[in-house]
Amino acid sequence: MSAVGRRYGVLAEFNTPGEVMEAAEKIRNAGYTQWDVHTPFPVHGMDEAMGLKNSKVGWFAFCGGAAGFLGGNLMVWFMNSFNYGIVVGGKPLYSPFFAFPVSYELTILLSAFGSLFGMLFLNRLPRLHHPLLKNRRFIKVTHDKFYVIIECADPKYSEEETPSLLKEAGSSHLEVVED
Repeated sequence: MSAVGRRYGVLAEFNTPGEVMEAAEKIRNAGYTQWDVHTPFPVHGMDEAMGLKNSKVGWFAFCGGAAGFLGGNLMVWFMNSFNYGIVVGGKPLYSPFFAFPVSYELTILLSAFGSLFGMLFLNRLPRLHHPLLKNRRFIKVTHDKFYVIIECADPKYSEEETPSLLKEAGSSHLEVVED
């Protein structure tokens, strides 16, 4: 590692949501895969402009909910039929109607845990260090500036072509971010 540091990517600053939306479309059409857009508020249509697909967090929630439902039914069956079966008033030892309240609550609980931990896993959190956080100019993202970062790890990254693409996209300021 040099004294200056290892390059992380090229940061481009934009002044309006429209400008950053057009830049995102140009970057997507150019074939870059490791890049991100940072804005002070949600920009509607940005997912489509970036070419993002639906989130996989829903699958984590579904798997957690299915595990909760099956776990609740299994728990009630085990306790009432297998482990300590007591016949009360001629009722069956196990019925899904008896297991519904427990299964319902476990479905909700494990769905919530699945979505939370799935989101943390997919976002690679907790992350204790990110190169953008020590960039002085990037602080403006919480107020009124819009930023696009293209990472050096991207297969299409080029020292000459990437900054020129961002300039053509209308960037008002370009900066190399170091790790």
